Amino acid sequence: MAENEWLSKDFYKVLGVSKEATDEEITKAYRKLARKYHPDLNKTKEAEEKFKDISEAYDVLSNKQNRQKYDAIRQFGMGGARFAGGSGASGFDASGFSDIFGSMFGGGAGMGGNGSRIRFQTNGGGNPNINDIFSMFGGAAGAGRNPGGAYGGSYGYEEAPQPENGEDRHSKVRLTFRQSVKGATVSLSADGRKFKTHIPAGVKDGQKIRLAGKGKPGRNGGRNGDLYLQIHVPEDPKFALRNLDIIMPLPITVGQAVAGAKVSATDVDGHEVTFKVPAGSSSGTEVRIAGRGVRNSRGEGDLVGRVEIRIPDKPGLIVRHAAKEFDKACGDFADELAKER
Repeated sequence: MAENEWLSKDFYKVLGVSKEATDEEITKAYRKLARKYHPDLNKTKEAEEKFKDISEAYDVLSNKQNRQKYDAIRQFGMGGARFAGGSGASGFDASGFSDIFGSMFGGGAGMGGNGSRIRFQTNGGGNPNINDIFSMFGGAAGAGRNPGGAYGGSYGYEEAPQPENGEDRHSKVRLTFRQSVKGATVSLSADGRKFKTHIPAGVKDGQKIRLAGKGKPGRNGGRNGDLYLQIHVPEDPKFALRNLDIIMPLPITVGQAVAGAKVSATDVDGHEVTFKVPAGSSSGTEVRIAGRGVRNSRGEGDLVGRVEIRIPDKPGLIVRHAAKEFDKACGDFADELAKER
């Protein structure tokens, strides 16, 4: 944010602290609000805008020099300084501004005694542009000093540095299937500093997650860039993810498929679960255990067993005879299947 926009922003109010707040109090307030409004934890549009505001406020108030500039500019905006017309050029009453310039430039050097005036001259005459005054906080103060040490009537100003946002970073993280469906805390590093972040449950292979403010630092008051994490989840031999449901194969016998059965299996956590397979189930039939899938802010999924009817690789004579008798007992079922083929 440019310094000439600071007049309209009350950063202390944004963070909910007093103007006399210590650095520790400012940091504590920022962290509390960041946890509440971080885009990865709060998906609303209002939260995203709120997070930007508190990040801007913290960027200024956590930097000693920027905070000093901000306080001075806010004091100017609330009154105490005024412009006055003069012969041939505009006049500026410095009496109400002396405390600000005194703190910024060392005791009000060059301001003169009580009632003294600094005169500004713009390209077209008239009152100076407020941006010219702001530029003095950026290092142009005193640019009009004459060789003899006195302040003349004409000033040159350098334009204040424009805020530049930091560049985004891109990184990759590899998760197991269980971590992808349960969520995980991973360690990352940037600029030699390590930090941890939480990956929410239910992420998929190839998905990108944005970590706001974890990119390269901004310059001249610009916001930090973001860090984009690309998720890689290798294919699991047993489990798969479908929306919030975890899908797994459920092999059963012909008898269990025909008569129905309670079938035990092992879930993604290694715990034993029991599926209730209804009588007359065919391969591809799905049976569910509610609430054992992914759980996140979007809802709660199920653990889904997909029925696979299996027979022995080398059935004996008795089994083959029984199978033929089973087909006979099914009546025209074999003929109906033949028509479908």
